[in-house]
Amino acid sequence: MLTGGRGRKVRAIAAWALLAALLLAACGDGADSAEDGIDVVATTTILGDVARNIVGDNGSVAVLLPIGADPHSYQPSSQQAADINRADLVIANGLGLEEGLSDVLEAAVADGANVIEIGPLVDPLPFFPDAAHDEHDEEGNDDPHFWLDPIRVAEAATIIGGELAAVEETVDWDGRVSTYTAQVLAVDEEVVSILEDIPAENKVLVTNHASLGYFADRYGFDVLGVVVPGGSTLADPSSAELAALIDAIEQSAVPAIFAETTEPRTLAEAVAAGSGGEVAVVELFTGSLGEDGSGAETLIGLWETNARRVAAALS
Repeated sequence: MLTGGRGRKVRAIAAWALLAALLLAACGDGADSAEDGIDVVATTTILGDVARNIVGDNGSVAVLLPIGADPHSYQPSSQQAADINRADLVIANGLGLEEGLSDVLEAAVADGANVIEIGPLVDPLPFFPDAAHDEHDEEGNDDPHFWLDPIRVAEAATIIGGELAAVEETVDWDGRVSTYTAQVLAVDEEVVSILEDIPAENKVLVTNHASLGYFADRYGFDVLGVVVPGGSTLADPSSAELAALIDAIEQSAVPAIFAETTEPRTLAEAVAAGSGGEVAVVELFTGSLGEDGSGAETLIGLWETNARRVAAALS
């Protein structure tokens, strides 16, 4: 199923044509991915990691976005568009995260592909509960970054297990889900322990864009402001917005701005320099897993690494 979506007619027609051509080509290539088990496609490295932990050796999981790519702006290749249509299950985030993929996903669904969007199914939070921040967001737009809350990821794993069972009922998907969610909940406890020494008055976040709402909600932080307004990394802040953020940082004596590995940190560094104090710019893994050796090669590693960086910056 596919929920939400902001398809644009011209791009949607192009996506339909692309998928149709690729399907005709695929019919003659003799490839049969199903012979190796269930064939899953995930849009992001985050969802791919969750899916791999459940699928195991009963199939394959292809991930559309490469490590370090911004999910808001990524555009799929023609081969990836074909992979979407051939998969037994496509796992997308939804809630506007995959802006560059939305038309291809919608066209694939219309052509019969099995696509599920997880974000709308895990009790999503609204962007910026404070109405003062809402001017850059569409009415009713929910925050897609649910994977920064392990509890919601455990729920997402259960949903994915159910979808896999509908495709291949002979596998003990419930057992796979239980094993993975136990690991997820254990790491959630570890993150709580890592963050517990941060003084209450320091549990204030300034971020490059609005990506840490679920983290803040889960672990008791307040989000003071963001460098890039709204929910997308594609927005542009005005000089007045940047000046207001600098003023808020100075008044609250915020020691760090949290940037992202998937986005340039130029604006965050400019805001930090403009604050007049010693404000560090600390990178977190938010939209993508990390490279080998980063500590964020898996979602579980990402949570631990981010927690340690936040604790070091704010303690």
